[in-house]
Amino acid sequence: MDWKSSRIDALVEQALIEDQAAADATTNLTIDPNLRASASILARQDLVVCGLGIIPRFLATYARLDPRATSQTRFEVISHPEIFDGVKAHDGQVLAVIRHNARVLLSCERVILNLMQHLSGIATLTRQYVDAVQGTGAHVLDTRKTVPGLRTLEKYAVLCGGGTNHRLDLASAILIKNNHISLGGGLPAALTNALKHRQAGQRVQVEVRSPQELEEALQYGAEAILLDNMPPAQVKHSVDRIKEYAHGLPQNEQKTRWIPTEASGGIVLKNIRAYAETGVDFISVGALTHSAKAADISMRIEAE
Repeated sequence: MDWKSSRIDALVEQALIEDQAAADATTNLTIDPNLRASASILARQDLVVCGLGIIPRFLATYARLDPRATSQTRFEVISHPEIFDGVKAHDGQVLAVIRHNARVLLSCERVILNLMQHLSGIATLTRQYVDAVQGTGAHVLDTRKTVPGLRTLEKYAVLCGGGTNHRLDLASAILIKNNHISLGGGLPAALTNALKHRQAGQRVQVEVRSPQELEEALQYGAEAILLDNMPPAQVKHSVDRIKEYAHGLPQNEQKTRWIPTEASGGIVLKNIRAYAETGVDFISVGALTHSAKAADISMRIEAE
């Protein structure tokens, strides 16, 4: 993750402005402007860590918003060598220590925790799904069901949890869904146009919801198949059919002999193993980002 990208800086600045951190009325009236302190970020549950790299961005951005004293711009973020994004931490474990001006720490406390709790929650939930399919060969994918403005960070959190990113945005891949099919003149027309006019290197994936749609997608050249809202038994039958079709392609035909398969829709922790055992290559789970519970993380601040 490039924590210094302009996109991340803009997000951090907006979060600080939203909370009016530089105009913290309580802190500014009660805390000595020259007091320095240490803030320990603590895990209050077992979790997968995510978001440590954004802490310096909040502190550096705050300095631009409120450049009052030079003591406020000097900070140090210390983390133990064994603690970094993507590792499991235990309840009570110190994730990082920040040494900085006390006013800055108090004013940035909530926004830092909000983001770390959210990202670590996604990483923790993702790890549960990844563990549930271990040994099957299936990869757990995220979706575009993300909080507006946070997609880059949320997809990074999925990676920290051991998951795999699906397309980042609408421009990065081709996925023909049911609405494209109905508005684009049917599956043959939509698929033919996509294959004809795509950019070099773009794979055309088609969403299917029935055996009939699957056969049509294969017939007209789909290069990847999304099996939508099918029970595990139907997914297995479809995966077997796709493998059979791919195996029968002529060696010299300009198509890949591997047609990636993806299952999606109604997949939760209690049934993901059943889907993984069908032989499907990928399983996409919107819950990774839209339903992850915030991890319990706190900050303890003490005067130096």
